[in-house]
Amino acid sequence: MILADKIMNLRKKAGWSQEELANQLNVTRQSVSKWESAQSVPDLDKIIGLSRIFEVSTDYLLKEELEEPACAEGESFHADPVPVRRVSMEEASEYLRLRKEAAPKIAAAVFLCIISPICLMLLGVLSEYSRSGISEDAAGAIGVSVLLVLVTAGVALFLSSDAGVKEFEYLNKEIFETEYGVTGMVKDRKKDFQNTYNNLNIRGTVMCILSVVPLFGAASVDNDLLSVCSFCLLLIIVGIGCVAFTYGGVIQEAMDRLLQEGDYTCENKQRKQWLGSLSAIYWLAVTAVFIWQTYGPDGNEKLRYSWVIWVVAGIVYGALVVAAKLIEHIVRK
Repeated sequence: MILADKIMNLRKKAGWSQEELANQLNVTRQSVSKWESAQSVPDLDKIIGLSRIFEVSTDYLLKEELEEPACAEGESFHADPVPVRRVSMEEASEYLRLRKEAAPKIAAAVFLCIISPICLMLLGVLSEYSRSGISEDAAGAIGVSVLLVLVTAGVALFLSSDAGVKEFEYLNKEIFETEYGVTGMVKDRKKDFQNTYNNLNIRGTVMCILSVVPLFGAASVDNDLLSVCSFCLLLIIVGIGCVAFTYGGVIQEAMDRLLQEGDYTCENKQRKQWLGSLSAIYWLAVTAVFIWQTYGPDGNEKLRYSWVIWVVAGIVYGALVVAAKLIEHIVRK
């Protein structure tokens, strides 16, 4: 039996996850994963540490011909292992395929949500011109209807994309292991995708920076219609930039989930559980404010401007997430 198999068997019999063993040896979970998949070999200090933790000799670990030592009676070390989900090569490949197919759908959903208020804004400003023949009530009704249709279409795309990977939801929440070869396969794909990912981020950043150009152009002219049109053009350009961010991000995050890197390490998974609950409460509150502002007292007078609530809410949400992470980092220190 080779060293990789011995480490895996001993860890399972101890009932530990790769993360738990890594913590005891002061290494990363990825290091343990590489040892168990025979991609690397622990150095001498770590071999001694493994020998001490598992209560076996270094000869047993290093010599393939030595069989596993007999179990000592009453040793808690040899208790039945806690079952840890394992991801096979077929499952990993299928998950990556599904996320690659879902990437353009999710990007389109983001774009639809970003441009959804455009019709409401344009009709709202046109209703102020008598020559347009559009009343303020009609502009508000049509604009809100188009907004809801676009948002609904975006939500439908989000839901359909998530439904395809429902069986892989545990990747976001649980600690898991990958079978032999999976980590290497995912890392190879991530390396091949890196240039594309970088280019998409560059394009998205450039589009977002250039999106303010129409506003600067309209600032020199005192015309409400031109100002609104320039802001609508800003939303379209930002939407295109977010399409690039989202498409690359979906594929990149799928590989990070399988590697349990970045936002999907054990520590970050635990953080996302409480952050997800707070996010749900926050956006429900924002939705309630939007409905009250739009359809409450004097709602018709504020209908054209209520979309601003979502823009402000998005900025505030981003600031709150950053602040929460910073506070958690300080507390952990």
